[in-house]
Amino acid sequence: MREIVLDTETTGLHAMGGDRLVEIGGVEMINHVPTGAHYHVYINPERIVPMEAQRVHGLTDEFLADKPVFAEVAGGFLDFIGDAKLVIHNAEFDMGFLNMELGRLGLPPIPMARSIDTVALARRRWPGAQASLDALCRRFGIDNSGRTLHGALLDAQLLAEVWLEMCGGREPGLAITTTVEVTETTVVVERIARPARPHAPTEAELAAHLAFIKGLTDPIWLKEG
Repeated sequence: MREIVLDTETTGLHAMGGDRLVEIGGVEMINHVPTGAHYHVYINPERIVPMEAQRVHGLTDEFLADKPVFAEVAGGFLDFIGDAKLVIHNAEFDMGFLNMELGRLGLPPIPMARSIDTVALARRRWPGAQASLDALCRRFGIDNSGRTLHGALLDAQLLAEVWLEMCGGREPGLAITTTVEVTETTVVVERIARPARPHAPTEAELAAHLAFIKGLTDPIWLKEG
């Protein structure tokens, strides 16, 4: 099962209001385990990056000035994700920006049904607990000390580790006995049934039991019904 753990950085919070992508990072996973293949690109947003956004991801107008525009990287991005499920932290946000950029080029949107929202999953699994990426890293003991600023590839790599843990981690026994199927934002776990342990006593056990009850005073087991 191929999945792409995906993250983006933007000029702001409002795709419909003119904000644009400035960075995309993606990590390939097979059966929830990173393969080492990844996608990463910085994008010239063709507009000024507000200081509030720069303080989040550190990407300045000067740094992005010579980077490709989205139209130049769209083909490579779509080739990388293929038809894989997209694991995204707050999927509605990132999918909104990706589909806005695709729409500008006259390309079809990526269906939301292809996305798995780890924020929604975390909130359902641990109601009332923080569901940020940093909080989930703390929950699973994942080192995120290098995350001083948001970065699409770094955040995708951290989320890939979080997603692996949310799907059961690297437990060898789990991999043998459990199959995990992802459908939209629901993780369905199918467990393989094991045959019942035989409980019929052996001849030796029957003999030992008979010897034991014969030592009791008036045992009911030796009375005829």
